[in-house]
Amino acid sequence: MTDARGRRAADIPAYLLVGAVRRAHRWRTASSLAGLLAILLAGSGYLLVGALDIDPLDDPYRVRVELRASGGLLPGQDVTVRGVRVGRVESVRVAGDKVVAVAAIEEHVRIPATGRVRAAGLSAAGEQYLDFVPDTDDGPYLTDGAVVDADRTSTPVPLSDMLESLSATLAQIDPERLAAISRELGVSASGPDKLATIIDGGTFLISTLDTVLPQTVNLLRNSGVVLNTLDDGNAALRSASADFSTTLAGVSSMTGGYERLLDRTPPMLSALDVVLAQNSPTMVQLLGNLVTVSRVAHSRIPALNEFFFPRQRDGSALDAVASAFHDGGVWALASIYPRYACDYDLPRRPGSVPDYPLPYLNADCTDPDPTLIPRGARNAPRPPDDPVVRPPAGDPFETADPAPVGPLSIPSPYGGPSAPLTPPRR
Repeated sequence: MTDARGRRAADIPAYLLVGAVRRAHRWRTASSLAGLLAILLAGSGYLLVGALDIDPLDDPYRVRVELRASGGLLPGQDVTVRGVRVGRVESVRVAGDKVVAVAAIEEHVRIPATGRVRAAGLSAAGEQYLDFVPDTDDGPYLTDGAVVDADRTSTPVPLSDMLESLSATLAQIDPERLAAISRELGVSASGPDKLATIIDGGTFLISTLDTVLPQTVNLLRNSGVVLNTLDDGNAALRSASADFSTTLAGVSSMTGGYERLLDRTPPMLSALDVVLAQNSPTMVQLLGNLVTVSRVAHSRIPALNEFFFPRQRDGSALDAVASAFHDGGVWALASIYPRYACDYDLPRRPGSVPDYPLPYLNADCTDPDPTLIPRGARNAPRPPDDPVVRPPAGDPFETADPAPVGPLSIPSPYGGPSAPLTPPRR
C-alpha cells in the first residue's frame, strides 16, 4: 500500500508535464507567440544592459567638467577612469568662454576629487571620451553636482594649431633640397636600397637612443639648466657678439697676413726641428737645469707674486718699466752719487781683460748691514719654512762649469792679443 502511494506521488510531475504539453499543443499558436515574446524581451534586455549599458535600475550621479574647448567631445560618449568605462557624457554646452560637459557616472563608482580630467581620442579619426586621471585612491570623492575647474582639465591639440605648426615646419623645408633628395633616391635602381639603408640607420639610431634613455634625459635636463643660464645672460651675449663682430672684422681685414704666416710657419718649424735635433745633447742638460730652476721658482712664489703683484708697496716692477715709456721716449733717472756697496771678498778681475769669466758659485755678501742690497735675495719674501740662512760652506773661489758647446753655439774666444807681447820699436 505504501509503495503504491509512493509511486503515485513520483508520477505527479510527469502527469503535470504531459498535461502542459497537451494544453500547449492544443493552444500551439498562442504558445508560439508567447515564446517569441519572451525571447524578444530577453534579447532587448541583454542589448539594453549588456551592449548599450542602459541600466534602468541605476541612479547615476552627475559631475560638471569645465573645458577650455570641446576637444570634439559629444553627448553619449564614454566617461572613463584611467581607461575603464564608468559612465557617459550626458550633455555638452557652451557657457561663456568655456565648454561644460556633464558626466553621468555610475552610482557605485567612487572617483577622487583630486587629479586631472582630459578629453582624449582613441584614434586620429576621433572617438573622443572623457577620462578622469586621479592622483590618489583616497577621498574626498566626487559627488552629485561636483564641478571640476578648467585649470584641471585638458583637451587634444586643435586641428588649427596642428596645421599652423605644420605650416611653420613646412616653411623651413627647402623645396630644391627636397627635390634633390627625391632625385637621389629615385634616379637609379639602387634608390630602394638607399632608402632601406636610411631606414635601417634610423632604426639603429632610435634603438641606440632607447638604450641610453636615462643618460639622454639627464643630458636634456642639464641642457635646460645651461640654456636657462644663457637666457639669463642675454645682455652679456649681445655685447659679446658685438665685440666678436668687431674683432672678426679686424681679422678679416688681415687675411693676407694670416695667409703669409701660414705659408712661412712650416719652413720655420722645420728649421726649429733641425735646431732641436742638432742640439739634443745640450737640450737634455738644459732641461735638467730647468727642473732645478722650476723647483727654486716654486719655493719663491711669494717673492714672484710680490714682484709682479705687490701687496707690501704700491705699483709693481712691470708698472715701473711701463712708466719709463711716455711722451714719445724712454725716460730714466740715474744717480751718480757713490754709495756704500757690499763687499763679496772675492778677487776683482780687471775690466780691460777681453774674456768671458765664469761666475763664482759661493759668492755671498758678508756684511751684516740689512740696508745693503734691499732688493737682493736676503730681503726677498720667502716661504714660511725657509728662513734666511747662510749658504753652505765651500770653496769661495769655485766657479761654474763651462756651458756646453753645440754645433750652433755662439763662440766666445779670448778677445785680446796673445802673450807675450813684442815691445814696440822706434
